[in-house]
Amino acid sequence: MRHPSPPPPGRSAELRRRFADQARAERPDLAALCLLVGAAGDGTLDEAGLDAAQLELDRLAGQLPYRPGGPLAWARALGELLGERHGFCGSAADYERLDSSLLHTVLRRRRGLPILLSVVWMEVARRAGAPVYGVALPGHFVVGFGTAGQQVLADPFDGGRVLTGADAELLVTGATGAPLEPSMLVPAEPLDLVMRILNNIRAWAAARPERSDVALWAVELSLLLPSHPARLRYERARLLVERGDFVEGAKALEAYADVVGAVDESAGRRVRGEALAARARLN
Repeated sequence: MRHPSPPPPGRSAELRRRFADQARAERPDLAALCLLVGAAGDGTLDEAGLDAAQLELDRLAGQLPYRPGGPLAWARALGELLGERHGFCGSAADYERLDSSLLHTVLRRRRGLPILLSVVWMEVARRAGAPVYGVALPGHFVVGFGTAGQQVLADPFDGGRVLTGADAELLVTGATGAPLEPSMLVPAEPLDLVMRILNNIRAWAAARPERSDVALWAVELSLLLPSHPARLRYERARLLVERGDFVEGAKALEAYADVVGAVDESAGRRVRGEALAARARLN
Protein backbone atom coordinates (compact mmCIF):
# COMPACT_ATOMS: atom_id res chain seq x y z
CA MET A 1 0.00 0.00 0.00
CA ARG A 2 1.42 3.39 -1.01
CA HIS A 3 0.83 6.11 1.56
CA PRO A 4 0.80 9.81 0.55
CA SER A 5 3.88 11.97 1.05
CA PRO A 6 4.14 15.68 1.94
CA PRO A 7 4.68 18.38 -0.71
CA PRO A 8 8.00 20.26 -1.25
CA PRO A 9 9.15 22.73 1.47
CA GLY A 10 7.89 25.86 -0.29
CA ARG A 11 4.41 24.47 -0.76
CA SER A 12 4.39 23.14 2.81
CA ALA A 13 5.24 26.58 4.21
CA GLU A 14 2.43 28.22 2.25
CA LEU A 15 -0.10 25.60 3.37
CA ARG A 16 0.91 26.06 7.00
CA ARG A 17 0.50 29.82 6.73
CA ARG A 18 -3.01 29.35 5.36
CA PHE A 19 -3.82 26.75 8.01
CA ALA A 20 -2.71 29.11 10.79
CA ASP A 21 -4.79 31.96 9.34
CA GLN A 22 -7.88 29.76 9.08
CA ALA A 23 -7.41 28.37 12.60
CA ARG A 24 -7.37 31.92 13.99
CA ALA A 25 -10.36 33.14 11.99
CA GLU A 26 -13.41 34.32 13.90
CA ARG A 27 -15.34 31.33 12.53
CA PRO A 28 -12.89 28.65 11.42
CA ASP A 29 -14.00 26.74 8.31
CA LEU A 30 -13.86 23.05 9.22
CA ALA A 31 -13.77 21.77 5.64
CA ALA A 32 -11.01 24.22 4.68
CA LEU A 33 -8.91 23.22 7.69
CA CYS A 34 -9.33 19.51 6.99
CA LEU A 35 -8.45 19.98 3.33
CA LEU A 36 -5.34 21.95 4.29
CA VAL A 37 -4.35 19.06 6.54
CA GLY A 38 -4.79 16.81 3.53
CA ALA A 39 -2.68 19.07 1.32
CA ALA A 40 0.06 19.16 3.98
CA GLY A 41 0.18 15.38 3.93
CA ASP A 42 -0.38 14.67 0.25
CA GLY A 43 1.82 16.51 -2.23
CA THR A 44 -0.47 15.52 -5.11
CA LEU A 45 -3.32 17.70 -3.79
CA ASP A 46 -3.03 21.02 -5.65
CA GLU A 47 -5.31 24.08 -5.68
CA ALA A 48 -7.60 22.53 -8.26
CA GLY A 49 -7.94 19.48 -6.01
CA LEU A 50 -8.79 21.63 -3.02
CA ASP A 51 -11.50 23.40 -5.01
CA ALA A 52 -12.82 20.10 -6.38
CA ALA A 53 -13.24 18.70 -2.85
CA GLN A 54 -15.28 21.74 -1.77
CA LEU A 55 -17.40 21.43 -4.91
CA GLU A 56 -18.01 17.75 -4.16
CA LEU A 57 -19.36 18.65 -0.72
CA ASP A 58 -21.61 21.24 -2.39
CA ARG A 59 -22.77 18.68 -4.95
CA LEU A 60 -23.67 16.14 -2.29
CA ALA A 61 -25.55 18.76 -0.27
CA GLY A 62 -27.57 19.63 -3.36
CA GLN A 63 -28.90 16.06 -3.43
CA LEU A 64 -30.51 16.30 0.01
CA PRO A 65 -34.28 16.85 0.21
CA TYR A 66 -35.33 20.39 1.07
CA ARG A 67 -35.83 20.69 4.84
CA PRO A 68 -36.88 17.06 5.44
CA GLY A 69 -38.16 17.75 8.97
CA GLY A 70 -36.79 17.50 12.52
CA PRO A 71 -33.48 16.05 13.74
CA LEU A 72 -34.48 12.42 13.10
CA ALA A 73 -35.58 13.22 9.55
CA TRP A 74 -32.27 14.99 8.88
CA ALA A 75 -30.30 12.05 10.27
CA ARG A 76 -32.22 9.59 8.11
CA ALA A 77 -31.89 11.77 5.01
CA LEU A 78 -28.10 12.00 5.45
CA GLY A 79 -27.86 8.27 6.07
CA GLU A 80 -29.86 7.48 2.94
CA LEU A 81 -27.85 9.87 0.77
CA LEU A 82 -24.31 9.34 2.02
CA GLY A 83 -24.47 5.86 3.52
CA GLU A 84 -26.85 4.06 1.17
CA ARG A 85 -26.65 5.90 -2.16
CA HIS A 86 -22.99 6.94 -2.10
CA GLY A 87 -21.55 4.20 0.10
CA PHE A 88 -19.70 6.30 2.68
CA CYS A 89 -18.75 4.03 5.61
CA GLY A 90 -15.72 2.56 7.38
CA SER A 91 -14.09 -0.73 8.28
CA ALA A 92 -11.29 -1.97 10.50
CA ALA A 93 -8.86 -1.82 7.55
CA ASP A 94 -9.31 1.95 7.31
CA TYR A 95 -7.41 2.40 10.58
CA GLU A 96 -4.25 1.17 8.79
CA ARG A 97 -4.38 3.84 6.09
CA LEU A 98 -3.06 7.38 6.40
CA ASP A 99 -5.47 8.57 3.72
CA SER A 100 -8.37 7.57 5.98
CA SER A 101 -7.53 10.78 7.86
CA LEU A 102 -7.34 13.03 4.78
CA LEU A 103 -10.64 14.58 3.72
CA HIS A 104 -9.98 14.73 -0.02
CA THR A 105 -9.21 11.01 -0.21
CA VAL A 106 -12.15 10.13 2.03
CA LEU A 107 -14.39 11.96 -0.44
CA ARG A 108 -12.87 10.00 -3.30
CA ARG A 109 -12.72 6.54 -1.69
CA ARG A 110 -15.94 6.85 0.32
CA ARG A 111 -13.99 5.29 3.19
CA GLY A 112 -12.33 6.75 6.27
CA LEU A 113 -12.04 6.96 10.04
CA PRO A 114 -15.15 7.82 12.06
CA ILE A 115 -14.09 11.43 12.57
CA LEU A 116 -13.41 12.09 8.86
CA LEU A 117 -16.66 10.46 7.80
CA SER A 118 -18.35 12.65 10.42
CA VAL A 119 -16.74 15.70 8.81
CA VAL A 120 -18.30 14.68 5.49
CA TRP A 121 -21.73 14.26 7.16
CA MET A 122 -21.40 17.59 8.98
CA GLU A 123 -20.22 19.61 5.99
CA VAL A 124 -22.84 18.20 3.63
CA ALA A 125 -25.58 18.68 6.22
CA ARG A 126 -24.43 22.18 7.16
CA ARG A 127 -24.57 23.28 3.53
CA ALA A 128 -28.17 22.07 3.37
CA GLY A 129 -29.18 23.94 6.54
CA ALA A 130 -29.31 21.04 8.99
CA PRO A 131 -28.82 21.56 12.77
CA VAL A 132 -25.70 19.35 12.78
CA TYR A 133 -22.54 19.08 14.90
CA GLY A 134 -19.86 16.60 15.84
CA VAL A 135 -19.98 14.56 19.04
CA ALA A 136 -16.63 13.33 20.35
CA LEU A 137 -17.63 10.15 22.16
CA PRO A 138 -14.61 8.50 23.80
CA GLY A 139 -12.99 6.30 21.17
CA HIS A 140 -15.61 6.90 18.46
CA PHE A 141 -16.70 10.13 16.76
CA VAL A 142 -20.34 10.51 15.66
CA VAL A 143 -22.64 13.31 14.54
CA GLY A 144 -25.57 14.89 16.34
CA PHE A 145 -28.69 16.65 15.11
CA GLY A 146 -30.95 18.93 17.13
CA THR A 147 -30.74 20.34 20.63
CA ALA A 148 -30.09 18.41 23.84
CA GLY A 149 -33.78 17.81 24.49
CA GLN A 150 -34.35 16.19 21.09
CA GLN A 151 -30.83 15.15 20.15
CA VAL A 152 -30.42 12.42 17.53
CA LEU A 153 -27.06 10.70 17.05
CA ALA A 154 -25.88 8.95 13.88
CA ASP A 155 -22.77 6.89 13.21
CA PRO A 156 -21.23 7.70 9.79
CA PHE A 157 -18.69 4.89 10.21
CA ASP A 158 -21.66 2.52 10.17
CA GLY A 159 -23.19 4.14 7.11
CA GLY A 160 -25.09 6.74 9.13
CA ARG A 161 -27.01 4.33 11.37
CA VAL A 162 -29.20 6.24 13.81
CA LEU A 163 -28.14 5.39 17.36
CA THR A 164 -30.43 4.62 20.25
CA GLY A 165 -29.43 5.57 23.77
CA ALA A 166 -28.35 1.98 24.33
CA ASP A 167 -26.20 2.08 21.17
CA ALA A 168 -24.38 5.18 22.36
CA GLU A 169 -23.91 3.68 25.82
CA LEU A 170 -22.42 0.55 24.26
CA LEU A 171 -19.95 2.57 22.16
CA VAL A 172 -18.70 4.42 25.22
CA THR A 173 -18.51 1.44 27.58
CA GLY A 174 -16.83 -0.61 24.88
CA ALA A 175 -14.13 2.04 24.44
CA THR A 176 -13.61 3.08 28.06
CA GLY A 177 -15.45 0.68 30.38
CA ALA A 178 -17.19 3.73 31.87
CA PRO A 179 -20.85 4.73 31.53
CA LEU A 180 -22.07 7.35 29.09
CA GLU A 181 -22.17 10.82 30.69
CA PRO A 182 -24.25 13.78 29.44
CA SER A 183 -21.03 15.83 29.11
CA MET A 184 -19.90 13.43 26.37
CA LEU A 185 -22.82 14.47 24.14
CA VAL A 186 -22.04 18.18 23.81
CA PRO A 187 -21.11 19.57 20.37
CA ALA A 188 -17.42 19.41 19.56
CA GLU A 189 -15.65 22.65 18.67
CA PRO A 190 -14.15 22.71 15.14
CA LEU A 191 -10.59 23.28 16.35
CA ASP A 192 -10.89 20.45 18.88
CA LEU A 193 -12.04 18.23 16.06
CA VAL A 194 -9.03 19.23 13.92
CA MET A 195 -6.67 18.53 16.82
CA ARG A 196 -8.24 15.10 17.22
CA ILE A 197 -7.65 14.39 13.51
CA LEU A 198 -4.02 15.44 13.85
CA ASN A 199 -3.67 13.27 16.97
CA ASN A 200 -4.91 10.30 14.92
CA ILE A 201 -2.31 11.04 12.24
CA ARG A 202 0.45 11.31 14.84
CA ALA A 203 -0.63 7.98 16.34
CA TRP A 204 -0.57 6.38 12.88
CA ALA A 205 2.96 7.66 12.30
CA ALA A 206 4.17 6.68 15.78
CA ALA A 207 3.45 3.05 14.89
CA ARG A 208 5.57 3.43 11.74
CA PRO A 209 8.99 4.89 12.63
CA GLU A 210 9.90 5.08 8.95
CA ARG A 211 7.18 7.73 8.52
CA SER A 212 8.61 10.33 10.87
CA ASP A 213 7.95 12.81 8.04
CA VAL A 214 4.23 12.35 8.68
CA ALA A 215 4.66 12.74 12.44
CA LEU A 216 6.60 15.97 11.88
CA TRP A 217 4.09 17.73 9.64
CA ALA A 218 1.21 16.62 11.87
CA VAL A 219 2.83 17.97 15.02
CA GLU A 220 3.82 21.20 13.29
CA LEU A 221 0.22 21.78 12.19
CA SER A 222 -0.95 21.00 15.73
CA LEU A 223 1.36 23.70 17.05
CA LEU A 224 -0.34 26.24 14.78
CA LEU A 225 -3.69 25.75 16.52
CA PRO A 226 -4.43 28.52 19.07
CA SER A 227 -4.67 25.98 21.90
CA HIS A 228 -2.32 22.99 22.04
CA PRO A 229 -0.38 20.99 24.66
CA ALA A 230 3.02 22.49 25.38
CA ARG A 231 4.57 19.04 25.21
CA LEU A 232 4.03 19.03 21.45
CA ARG A 233 7.03 21.37 21.26
CA TYR A 234 9.13 18.64 22.85
CA GLU A 235 7.73 16.06 20.45
CA ARG A 236 8.67 18.26 17.48
CA ALA A 237 12.19 18.75 18.81
CA ARG A 238 12.68 15.02 19.24
CA LEU A 239 11.42 14.37 15.72
CA LEU A 240 13.88 16.90 14.28
CA VAL A 241 16.76 15.15 16.03
CA GLU A 242 15.48 11.75 14.94
CA ARG A 243 15.40 12.95 11.34
CA GLY A 244 19.00 14.20 11.51
CA ASP A 245 18.32 17.94 11.86
CA PHE A 246 20.51 18.16 14.96
CA VAL A 247 20.97 21.95 15.04
CA GLU A 248 17.27 22.84 14.78
CA GLY A 249 16.37 19.95 17.06
CA ALA A 250 18.83 21.12 19.71
CA LYS A 251 17.50 24.69 19.50
CA ALA A 252 13.95 23.44 19.91
CA LEU A 253 14.96 21.27 22.87
CA GLU A 254 16.68 24.24 24.55
CA ALA A 255 13.61 26.43 24.02
CA TYR A 256 11.39 23.76 25.55
CA ALA A 257 13.83 23.32 28.44
CA ASP A 258 13.43 27.02 29.26
CA VAL A 259 9.65 26.58 29.43
CA VAL A 260 9.51 23.33 31.38
CA GLY A 261 12.42 24.30 33.61
CA ALA A 262 10.43 27.21 35.00
CA VAL A 263 8.07 24.74 36.69
CA ASP A 264 10.25 21.62 36.95
CA GLU A 265 14.00 22.20 37.24
CA SER A 266 14.93 18.52 36.96
CA ALA A 267 12.90 18.12 33.77
CA GLY A 268 14.55 21.24 32.37
CA ARG A 269 18.02 19.83 33.09
CA ARG A 270 17.10 16.54 31.45
CA VAL A 271 15.89 18.24 28.27
CA ARG A 272 19.02 20.43 28.15
CA GLY A 273 21.04 17.23 28.37
CA GLU A 274 19.18 15.95 25.33
CA ALA A 275 20.01 19.18 23.51
CA LEU A 276 23.70 18.77 24.30
CA ALA A 277 23.59 15.18 23.08
CA ALA A 278 21.96 16.31 19.83
CA ARG A 279 24.70 18.92 19.24
CA ALA A 280 27.36 16.32 19.99
CA ARG A 281 26.07 14.23 17.11
CA LEU A 282 27.32 16.94 14.74
CA ASN A 283 30.96 16.05 15.51
